[in-house]
Parts: sequence; C-alpha cells; structure tokens
Amino acid sequence: MTVLPGQATAVTDDTAAAPADPLELAAAWLPTAEEGPGPTMTLSTLGVDGYPSARTVLLSRFDGERLHFHTDSRSRKAAELAALPRAAVTVVWPEAARQLVVVGDVVPVTDAEARAAYAARTRYLQVLAWVNDHAAAGDTADRRRELWAAFEHDRGGADLEPPDTWAGFALTPVRMLFWRGATDAASNRLFYERRADGSWSEESWPG
Repeated sequence: MTVLPGQATAVTDDTAAAPADPLELAAAWLPTAEEGPGPTMTLSTLGVDGYPSARTVLLSRFDGERLHFHTDSRSRKAAELAALPRAAVTVVWPEAARQLVVVGDVVPVTDAEARAAYAARTRYLQVLAWVNDHAAAGDTADRRRELWAAFEHDRGGADLEPPDTWAGFALTPVRMLFWRGATDAASNRLFYERRADGSWSEESWPG
C-alpha cells in the first residue's frame, strides 16, 4: 500500500487496533498544519432548494479538531452554509485505498486563520481568489487570460492580501467514517459518532 504525505505508518497500520478517538486517526491520515494545504475533498451541503449540493474544495488545514476550507463569500456554498451550517466532506486516497467521510457543524474561521490560509496558497490560487467572479466566468477563455495578465501586471508581482470576498470555514466533526480497502480481504469501515459528553462511540461496518 502506498503511504501518502501526512500519513504515519506506525499509527495508520490497518492491522492495529482502532483508536478510541477518531481525531487521532484523522491526524495520521491528513497532512499536519506545518505541511500546508492538504488534498482536495468533496464538500457536500444542503441546497436552499432542499437538494444536496456538492463540489470539490481544498482542505486548507486540519488543526487536530477541525477541518478548514475556504471559498468566495459570494458563492452558493457560502449561502448554503449561512442558511444551514452543517456539511459533509469526503477525502479519497485511491493509491492508499482509503476514504474519510466527516459530517459536522460549520463555523466561520477567525480573520487571522483566514489570512494565514490565504498566505499558504500558491500564487495561482491567490490570484484566482481575486479574479474568479461571475463576470469573468461568462467571458471567453481569451478574455479571462487578458484579465488575469492585467491583474498580475497591475500588481507587479507584489505579495497579495486576501480579497474582501475571501471566506474561511471550519468543520467540527460529529460523525467520522474511515474506509480501508484491501486486495486480499474484504474492505471495512470504522464509524465514529460523538456522544453528548464529547466522547466517541465506535463501530466496525462492512466495506
């Protein structure tokens, strides 16, 4: 099995006993805060029309308790989270035969956390946060390239501050599902649910 960045083999050995605290297992599977932004993940919310809504976002960081992600404050997902601050995220590692699904409550991050996440983004993603709006989306590809080049020319390569529309959120888990595949045995899932006292229940499910 391939081990990806942020995965500690001593902790995530699939033959080891499941930890009582799923956040310990999540910390072994996900990159540390020092390693910067993590993998992409599917963010699922409940649309204002009652239908589920899903899209791919970047895991900004896992702080040991919460999963952080960022978006444009004018986006549909931001509106959906404002209406119902609950979501699910799914992270998949095909090479490692692993999948993590986290369901929980979502709150905005602090300004300092949002700015730190923006600073950790690549230059491309920093510029994208400035120019990726509805007006640009309706333009031709050539026009979008012109707008991008003009933005970079105006800034002269200077460091960028996050735009006013930069919005960050953090998801606190209430349910966590760890799927682990195998080539020589049945896959299995570890399901955790947070109790009212903050402790976790744990069950093994078929894969």
